[in-house]
Amino acid sequence: MKAVLKASLSAVFLCFALPLAVLSGFGRSRSIFLFGAHLVSLIPGLPGDYTRTAYYRLSLRSCAKHCRISFGAFFANPDAIVEDGVYIGPYCVIGRAHIGRGSQLATQVQILSGARQHARDASGRISGSEEGVFERISVGADCWIGAAAIVMADVGEKSTVGAGAIVTKPIPAGVVAVGNPARVIKSAQPDEVCPQ
Repeated sequence: MKAVLKASLSAVFLCFALPLAVLSGFGRSRSIFLFGAHLVSLIPGLPGDYTRTAYYRLSLRSCAKHCRISFGAFFANPDAIVEDGVYIGPYCVIGRAHIGRGSQLATQVQILSGARQHARDASGRISGSEEGVFERISVGADCWIGAAAIVMADVGEKSTVGAGAIVTKPIPAGVVAVGNPARVIKSAQPDEVCPQ
């Protein structure tokens, strides 16, 4: 019965989010996509969670039906992928990212996808973000990304990134990484040697 109710609610919220997704060209019109992303991020409670999931299912490159995107969280790039069972906490900002199955992001996590180097004109002024080449940042399956962490490089599956950590270099699978810049401190699996 619970599964039928959830499926029914998902269908209702897909219908509710459809006009906004259509306006954004299903994510192809970046400015309208961002308007929709900001708008749905502000809907509170369970209706908001369902609305965000529905909108992103229609406008991201790929978004699983069974995920949760909390209040204040939004995607800044429609070329993102969210796999099944992902939890995205409140006030997260996610760029061009691939979040693996079952991964969880705590409050205020940022997954950046900016250009490795912003272009400058002849006088040294920095150009806008539309000039950059955006890289996809991958967070592997079954990862935990702690509150207020900033992720700028890939995180291997089954890894933990501590609260407030800043990931500037790839983190291998199955480890715990903390600090600024994030460094591996131990294996995430009990009784295993840390792969440093």
